[in-house]
Amino acid sequence: MRVGVLTGGGDCPGLNAVIRAVVRKGVKDHGFEFVGFRDGWRGPLEGVTMPLGIEQCRGILPRGGTILGSSRTNPFKLDDGVQRIKDNLAAAGVDALVAIGGEDTLGVATRLADLGVNVVGVPKTIDNDLSGTDFTFGFDTAVNIATEAIDRLHTTAESHHRVLVVEVMGRHAGWIALHSGIAGGASAVLIPEIPFDIDAVCAHVETRFQSEYAPIIVVSEGAVPADGSGMTLASGETDAFGHVRLGGIGDRLAKEIEQRTGKEARAVVLGHIQRGGTPTAFDRWLATRFGLQAIGAVADGEYGVMVALRGTNIVRVPLIEGTGVLKVVSPEEYAEAQVFFG
Repeated sequence: MRVGVLTGGGDCPGLNAVIRAVVRKGVKDHGFEFVGFRDGWRGPLEGVTMPLGIEQCRGILPRGGTILGSSRTNPFKLDDGVQRIKDNLAAAGVDALVAIGGEDTLGVATRLADLGVNVVGVPKTIDNDLSGTDFTFGFDTAVNIATEAIDRLHTTAESHHRVLVVEVMGRHAGWIALHSGIAGGASAVLIPEIPFDIDAVCAHVETRFQSEYAPIIVVSEGAVPADGSGMTLASGETDAFGHVRLGGIGDRLAKEIEQRTGKEARAVVLGHIQRGGTPTAFDRWLATRFGLQAIGAVADGEYGVMVALRGTNIVRVPLIEGTGVLKVVSPEEYAEAQVFFG
């Protein structure tokens, strides 16, 4: 059997660990051959491939990013996209495809599976917003990076008696903000799921200064004010999946806090730092197990499924379970963090 592998969407720590596990087990246990498709769905769409075997996977476990490259290509935006993918898979002699990605990449995989393509999905996103799995790899690395940044920013905030607003990733789900904010001892955490009251945020700032500590406010890029003014956009452009580019809520919030409280405030945007560099031990472990189980599904001929973490077990679930509904922070989980606000 010949198996294709691709990685799509934003790069993410742990992608190479999945590729390595898929190939190592596929070759050693099943005698499979592999072909790597370059740059997400652009690879099978345009027939762009690279050799992929044990030799190409040596030393990639601790490396961030993906040796296959990535993109946000959406084949369903093209009239002949699906047929081109089917034709190029056939031309490459590919019997099954392992697609590693987040909501958009696996959304394409779900539709292709419905159209007869033999595909197995591996969930990947630092946002941890895919339903069907307890955690996605990349999330732990992003939280650790954000937490370390918050730890470092505390000292600057204290030294200058300054409010620091830390903007982290999270378009529709505030998992990174929530976890890193709690771990980093933030004065408030603002997430997309629950619109924030700027007056309450300023009250938290004042309370923090009264206790002679400088405030740290952690905010998801997709957080919105309760006044209904909406998301803060970096630009009006959209990608192939219809997503607008977010960014700027941190700066917007810092200016508002400074104006209302008279306290000096600065914004720090972590941006792509959160998903770059070497993965944590947990993400290497999870990504490796996902890869092992994904190639197991291929060997069993079980397609149209996604591997998922449930407790400590890796299970197979229908692809639609991972992409049908976003996993977001519940009011109960957010209430736990609110105990520490102010």
